[in-house]
Amino acid sequence: MVAATLNRSKNMISFASTLYLLPVLDLLLAEVPHPWRPQLRLGLQEALVNAARHGNKLDPRKQVHVSFWSRRYEFWWAIADQGSDQSTILSTLLSTCEDSCTRDRECGRGLFIVQQVFDEVDWDGATHTLTLGKRIRSFQKPLIE
Repeated sequence: MVAATLNRSKNMISFASTLYLLPVLDLLLAEVPHPWRPQLRLGLQEALVNAARHGNKLDPRKQVHVSFWSRRYEFWWAIADQGSDQSTILSTLLSTCEDSCTRDRECGRGLFIVQQVFDEVDWDGATHTLTLGKRIRSFQKPLIE
């Protein structure tokens, strides 16, 4: 079970590093229009898994912090981990993965998915924060339905 805290006035959630993300994703997508939820769920899941796995090394003493907000048809998430060096979320995703690829591991899939799903993808290495933004336009259809 995920131990999460929610502060509705600040739209923030924090949870111990885990890969059990279903309740967290449900909460983070609650305000998103239903047709867009599967696509954004996939992108958020990739980002959260990377924060917990690569940033926090799945250390249950470390937290993943997510701020989220929306304006009209724009949805934003800022995901921060407690990584100890620059090899967290996006820097891990951006690496060439040469060493891990030789061990038959998938490489670059997470970054590719995140970049396809979101309109804005910004990394702040100083704060270990990945900011993701999606603008939903009436003429657009989700990639995943």
